[in-house]
Amino acid sequence: MGWWQLDADTLARGRFVISPLAETFAALWLLHTGSGSHPGEREWLTAHLPDYRALLASEPVTARLVRAGLGRHWTADFLTPAPRPGEDFATEVARVRAARPADARAHLLLSLEGPLPAVLERDDLPERAAALLEWVWEETVRPTWERRRKVLEADVLARTARVSRDGWAGVLDSLRPGRTRWLGDSRLQVNLQAYPPRDITGAELSFVPVTPQRGGWVCWEDGLRYAKVYPCAGSLAWHRDRSAPAALATLLGPARASVLLLLDSPMSTTQLTAVTGQSLGSVGRHLKVLLDAGLLVRRRAGRSVLYERTAAGDGLVAAGRSAGTAG
Repeated sequence: MGWWQLDADTLARGRFVISPLAETFAALWLLHTGSGSHPGEREWLTAHLPDYRALLASEPVTARLVRAGLGRHWTADFLTPAPRPGEDFATEVARVRAARPADARAHLLLSLEGPLPAVLERDDLPERAAALLEWVWEETVRPTWERRRKVLEADVLARTARVSRDGWAGVLDSLRPGRTRWLGDSRLQVNLQAYPPRDITGAELSFVPVTPQRGGWVCWEDGLRYAKVYPCAGSLAWHRDRSAPAALATLLGPARASVLLLLDSPMSTTQLTAVTGQSLGSVGRHLKVLLDAGLLVRRRAGRSVLYERTAAGDGLVAAGRSAGTAG
């Protein structure tokens, strides 16, 4: 397994970062595999996969670059620069474009785990990679970025709240269960690969959510910053494709049940609006009814007011799910 060594101060300074480039690279990976993990991803692939494949058919060098860079065990590092807080997509992708050609070829050798094909012995690989990422961003991610961003923000809020409740160890164990976990003795497991450990003490540490459910990798700038990219909570990423259990929907109404289901983690009204697709007024009315019924609590976190299920709300959801299973 791969793990990082870090001290308590490095972990305490860790932060969650939202990255348009990470979301775009995760979308590229989804296009590359051509296989979605849930109905929402499969619908997205149906819409975008034909154009993506047509693009690669017209650009055989770029197609070979993708196959080489998205290796079976390792991704070429120049494709995934470590995210920095507050950067927009243009700033992030500029760092892909600025990679030294020699470094790009060296990274591809590692991801290929073998010799570099002659067609990739060239100096325009960073430019080609950046151009492809720009296409994926403009055509497949940017049109829905505002909703994606709010989904990612909802995940970050939930994880941040959990840090205060369960500590960093509880949060780290939940990022990618079985793959990412706190090992104790100042060690953070970041993947299942047998790579040498890295000492990241004193560096900037970030955790970066993406919506594709198979998204997950590590990236770094040696000695400066390290990042673990992980798939956000599945209920957030594809909530529109799920329906509430029939018994719960009958009792509360489908839209209100949908809101209650999501609130096992803290979310704001704005985030609920983005994730459910309901109007702000409708979400507000549902929240008031659920609050009055004692199924939710609300609290302030900075500038946001967050809503979360109470024990009574959890019990009602569990009963609804059990009724659905029994039926």
